[in-house]
Amino acid sequence: MSDHPSIARFRAELEARGGTGEVRVLPESVHTAALAAEALGCEVGAIANSLLFAVPAQDPRTTGDPDGTADTPLLLLTSGAHRVDTAAVARRIGVPALRRASPEFVRRHTGQVIGGVSPIAHPAPVPTYLDPWLRRHPVVWAAAGHPAAVFSTTVEELQRMTGAVEVDVEPAT
Repeated sequence: MSDHPSIARFRAELEARGGTGEVRVLPESVHTAALAAEALGCEVGAIANSLLFAVPAQDPRTTGDPDGTADTPLLLLTSGAHRVDTAAVARRIGVPALRRASPEFVRRHTGQVIGGVSPIAHPAPVPTYLDPWLRRHPVVWAAAGHPAAVFSTTVEELQRMTGAVEVDVEPAT
């Protein structure tokens, strides 16, 4: 059986960026970090969730953009062991807010569906940030463009391929 088109696009982009990880297509969807960790036999913290957020350019009440079409995408690669404090991350990176992205927004900016968003292989570059907690794992796993596909990588390789800037995703203590 051949790859789903989004997995094939991912494989091509991984190769073009010099990625060395193994792509695995699992028998079932692994759209959560817990499901992925169980299927792979690793810690949930070694799962690099690709979370796409919408960053408002300005207040939509004043820009005439109530549906968010002027929002820009921001990708956060975070450990599956963490919950993201969006207000804290927004302050740390200097954006007005991070909004939960709609499925349509995710597909428009990544070409992929929620649960299968990969760190690469998007139609256009997406500013990307990385949870430094992932460095605790010699190998991390991330989605490969489809909810049933994952790939292995290192944090260093992931950062090189995405240009990600590190940012703490948890609340300040």
